[in-house]
Amino acid sequence: METPSGTRGHGLRRDIDLLEALASQEAQHAGGLGVVRLAQLVGREKTQVSRALKALAAEGIVERDPDTLEYRLGWRLFSLVARTSQSRLVRVAEPAMHALSAELEETSHLCVLSDREVLTLLSVSGHDFRVHGWEGRGASAMQTSAGRVLLADATPDELYVRFGTATRMPVPELWALIQEARQRGYARVSEEFESDLVGVSAPVRDFRGRVVAALNISAPKARLGDHLDEAGRTTARAAGRISALLGWEPRRAAPARARLT
Repeated sequence: METPSGTRGHGLRRDIDLLEALASQEAQHAGGLGVVRLAQLVGREKTQVSRALKALAAEGIVERDPDTLEYRLGWRLFSLVARTSQSRLVRVAEPAMHALSAELEETSHLCVLSDREVLTLLSVSGHDFRVHGWEGRGASAMQTSAGRVLLADATPDELYVRFGTATRMPVPELWALIQEARQRGYARVSEEFESDLVGVSAPVRDFRGRVVAALNISAPKARLGDHLDEAGRTTARAAGRISALLGWEPRRAAPARARLT
């Protein structure tokens, strides 16, 4: 039996209420909200809220922390918003990404940090079309060059808070790799995230000098492995051009960095 349009609209309104609650300052400050608190905020029963959240999570609109079991806004919603014409970052980056991909003859990716993962906002080839295979997908921040670039502004304490101690890579080792990437101007990885896959990433900075995105080139090792540093320098130059359009002035002194003790 077909669901009346009024019922559908009412269900959509209730879902929007949940998303607004997850976008609230309380949720952002806490890093997520549980079912009980969300039910209180939207004035609904816990079982109804739980069912709605599970459906939204299945579509990537929200996501549930496996440790705390709290919900937060999901990668798919963030990706859809970021990819709209209103996103200045994407709008500014896309032409530079096409030029970079044409120069290296590889697909380029624009990535941001989402908790412990790297989220791909935009992927383009050197041709006149977009490549959607990676858009909206997440990958480990620890094991990717993009992740190490995006964590450049993190202090050692922040890395411990974000990743804890029970991780595949000890925080001191990750910190060393991040500092190496900062000094080089780009990060590089070889088969750490996926067998036969190599990549380089460079930071995209805003007018404050903060890293807001990573520009990435990934390709099979047989094709790019012997040219990683050349690709890294080229990617860093492209990231610098994007940063300049966002208002970054590279001559500004970099803030003092914390030390790992």
